[in-house]
Amino acid sequence: MGNRVTLKTIADALGVSRTTVSNAYNRPDQLAPELRDRILGTARELGYAGPDPAARRLRSGRRDTVGLLVTEGLSYTFTDPASVLLLQGIARATEDAGLSLLVVPERAGIADAVVDAFCLYSLPAGHPNVPAAQERGVPLVVVDEPRLEGHAFVGVEDRRGAELAAEHLLALGHRRFALLADPTRFDGYTGPLTGDREASVATVTFAERLAGYRGALVAAGIDWASVPRFELAANLPEHGLLGARMALATEPRPTALIAGTDQLALGAIEAAREAGLRVPEDLSVVGFDDVPGAAWSQPALTTVRQPLLYKGELAGRMLAGGDAPREVILPVELVVRGSTARAP
Repeated sequence: MGNRVTLKTIADALGVSRTTVSNAYNRPDQLAPELRDRILGTARELGYAGPDPAARRLRSGRRDTVGLLVTEGLSYTFTDPASVLLLQGIARATEDAGLSLLVVPERAGIADAVVDAFCLYSLPAGHPNVPAAQERGVPLVVVDEPRLEGHAFVGVEDRRGAELAAEHLLALGHRRFALLADPTRFDGYTGPLTGDREASVATVTFAERLAGYRGALVAAGIDWASVPRFELAANLPEHGLLGARMALATEPRPTALIAGTDQLALGAIEAAREAGLRVPEDLSVVGFDDVPGAAWSQPALTTVRQPLLYKGELAGRMLAGGDAPREVILPVELVVRGSTARAP
C-alpha cells in the first residue's frame, strides 16, 4: 500500500468505492451509520487523518482565509508599533467574520496562497507583490497605498496631518526647522534628502506628508531649501537618533524638529538629550501616528494621531465583504503633549 494513505487506500482495504470513503467525511448523510463507522475506524487504523482542508476548500470554492501582504519583513511588521495596532484591528474584524488571516510577505507565496482576498498594506506602486496579487483575480483591499482602481481602499489624511504638525510649531514662534524623513525608496540610503530623491518619493503616504510639511512652512514664509532634511534608511528609533544627530549639527541649529513618524521622533528626543539639549525648552519635537510609546516618552510626544486600530478594523470588514464601505479616508488630529513649547 506504500507509505502515503489516501482515500483509495481505505477504499481498497474495505472493498468499497473511493466516493463512498469520501462521503464518510464530506457527506455522511449519504451513508448508513454502520458503514461510516467502519470506514472511519479503518482510516484510523491505517493512520489517515482526513482529507486535506485546503484541498477541500478549493473544491468547494470557499477558503475562509484572507491574505495580508506587507512591504517589510515579518520581524519588522510584528514589532513596529503602528503596524502592530493595524494588524490587531484587521485580525479582530476577520475573526469576528469567521475568517483566518494568512500573512504572505513574499511574492513566491502569493500564487499558491489559499485565500479568498488579499489585503495590501502600504506597498509602493512598483512593488512586485502588487501585480502578483492582481494576477490572482481575487478581491483586494488596500491600506494606505497603492490606489488600485476597482478595489477597496482605506487611508488617512496624511497631508492634512503634516500641515497640522507644522502649523502647530509655527504658532509657537519657531522659524528654524529640520525634518527627519522616511525612506524615499528602499535602497538603504541615509543622509540629506536631496532634490532628486525628494522628487521621486516611492511611497504615496510619505509624499503626502512631505507635501503637507512643505506647504505649511512655505505658506508661512519659510524658505524650504533652507530647511535641513534628512532621509533615514528605516523607520526605527535608532535611525531617528542618527538623523537627529545630523540635524542638530547644522547651523543655525534648529529649534523645532519634525519627524515623519513617532519612531523617528522618539529617537530624536534621545539625540537631544545626548547633546545636552532640553526638550522642549531648547528643541521642540513632533511626530506622526500616535503609537502607544508616544504618550509614555519623557517628555510625552506631541504628534498627529491616526486611528490605527480602527483603520485595521475597517480593512478587516472590507475583506469580509458584506455592507462595509469600499473607500474610506479617515481624519487625523493633532495631540499636543510635552515635547513642544514656544521657540527659545
